[in-house]
Amino acid sequence: MRIATWNIEWFTTLFDRDGRMLEDDQWSARYNVTRAQQLGAIGIVMSALEADVLLVVEAPDDDVKRHRTVDMLEAFARHYGLRQRKALIGFANDTQQEIALMFDPDVVSVRHDPQESDAWPRFDMALHIDLDIDAHKDTVRFSKPPLEAELKTIGGEVMRLIGVHVKSKAPHGATSPEMATRIAIENRRKQLAQTVWLRGRVEAHLAAGDSLIVLGDFNDGPGLDEYEKLFGRSGVEIVAGEGGPEALRLRDPHARLSIAHHTAAAPSSARFYRSDTKQYFSAMLDYIMVSPDLVQRGAAWRIWHPFDDPKIYAVPELRGALLQASDHFPVALDLMLDA
Repeated sequence: MRIATWNIEWFTTLFDRDGRMLEDDQWSARYNVTRAQQLGAIGIVMSALEADVLLVVEAPDDDVKRHRTVDMLEAFARHYGLRQRKALIGFANDTQQEIALMFDPDVVSVRHDPQESDAWPRFDMALHIDLDIDAHKDTVRFSKPPLEAELKTIGGEVMRLIGVHVKSKAPHGATSPEMATRIAIENRRKQLAQTVWLRGRVEAHLAAGDSLIVLGDFNDGPGLDEYEKLFGRSGVEIVAGEGGPEALRLRDPHARLSIAHHTAAAPSSARFYRSDTKQYFSAMLDYIMVSPDLVQRGAAWRIWHPFDDPKIYAVPELRGALLQASDHFPVALDLMLDA
């Protein structure tokens, strides 16, 4: 079975207010890429990816009055003849960037199954936690509540899945270096609170013996920025349980860069253009972390990077489609499960 995650930049802008695809020659939200080109590129990548289950980060907006995420994704799948022809979302949000699943119903059944406990509320609710050690609890909410789902293979194997799009640390709206620093630290604090919340849910599943997959865009990673020193560790390391008991740790080989030398070559799952330097820079933001039992099922990770993966680079159509479709690239995980 192949599980994948892919952040598709402003997928929602490729549909009109009534949820119909805008397959035309007007510009998309991608620089110098038309809406038809971006739609076609997404179709090419999804077809080549061949995922049985695909987490779509920044899925089209869900609006009960005009258009539904599930309908748009399933229409997209029919239009491009995709095997991942069924879709599911959890709690909709108001950011126009939903978290959704596309999947092959001939391989797996999927249902939205949010969890809660006294210590860790449901992800569409609020968590009260002291963020700055001032003896007063702060209220933390997800702008994009994680998607919790139960997956059941045709062979009867059951897995838990948590799809995430964690808050960005970028200091948007800053008008001075001092304000940028303050906003970045505030955003980092909120982001870490969200990952602590996620970690609480992870530990509950692992304690129950569940097979668990946590995947998506974390907007973070070991060694990614200077604020990690201020707070001790990255959000990715918190969710994975880095430094804790082996039985309670999630695995993703890309999430353990802290053990590498700072000059070592690093993987990347996203590529952004900086207008100030007029150059691209890369970052590792997208992860698929799994419980120890799934690692033993022949777990093999792959980042579908058009320049770093020689097999992809050798296919010009796929290489070009990856560059046109999004500023992120898919991350995939293959597991040996009973059919």
